[in-house]
Amino acid sequence: MTTASRVGLLATIGLLAMTAVWGSTFVLIKGVLDRMAVADFLAVRFTVAAIVMFALFHRHVARLGRQQLLRGVILGVLYGVGQLLQTWGLALISPSVSGFVTGMYVVFTPILATVLLRQRMPAAVWLAVGLATLGLALLSLNGFSVDEGVWLTLLSALLYGMHIVALGHWTRADEAFGLSAVQMAVIALVCVLATAGHGGPTLPPDRSAWMAVLYMALIAGAGAMLMQTWAQAHLPATRAAIVMTTEPVFAAGFAVALGSDVLTWRMLVGGGLVLAAMYLVELIPHRGVVDELSAEAVHHEV
Repeated sequence: MTTASRVGLLATIGLLAMTAVWGSTFVLIKGVLDRMAVADFLAVRFTVAAIVMFALFHRHVARLGRQQLLRGVILGVLYGVGQLLQTWGLALISPSVSGFVTGMYVVFTPILATVLLRQRMPAAVWLAVGLATLGLALLSLNGFSVDEGVWLTLLSALLYGMHIVALGHWTRADEAFGLSAVQMAVIALVCVLATAGHGGPTLPPDRSAWMAVLYMALIAGAGAMLMQTWAQAHLPATRAAIVMTTEPVFAAGFAVALGSDVLTWRMLVGGGLVLAAMYLVELIPHRGVVDELSAEAVHHEV
């Protein structure tokens, strides 16, 4: 195995670990949002994450050039607005429908990479996108109507797809810490501004809410942003997006393990299809597709 292959494998494992953390948060978020407004929760979560990241990586931020600082601001705005839209949409639709519609970034990512970056996607990637979409549908859907919550969530998925494509195109491994800190600060600012209508964010009401917020801020927030930014310096955007569609698989697994859900055939088949999609683009050395995608990513790096 070459050095590039080993780094790519490590990046994939890192993204899987990050996605597992995201999957573990659904139970926590549900409990906290019963006692905190959406914007307040997000504002406190990302502000804590931003303070910690700047305390640790302010020297890395100082080494960023003006162009990378601007890119960090753009990435932070995309992600922050996406978070707000997704969570507001969740208030209007069921969690299962939200999970499926949010996961549509797996479709938007290769389309955006093709249109914006003119990357050529092999047929295997489009097959993987189809498998992942079908798997997400089986995991999440029991029928839904297209209402305001769906449109808000679909727009958030589009913004997530733009974030994944832009992050993969702009990030470099030696700038991951600084770029992550800038993104987190901008995400926090976007969420704090969303609370301006009621006088600014309200703090968590009790110890359990604080524990959940701190976990979301430090592990699922700061840690996940660092991992995603570093991993996407070594993986093409579409492969990263397909790996990250394992989030509902992990979410379902945690729900079953914690006794809040029952294992069903839809979970098994849907989860299997999502994992098959990831396997198709990441783990099988099929006819040079992985090498071709990696070459495309290097070609488009600026």
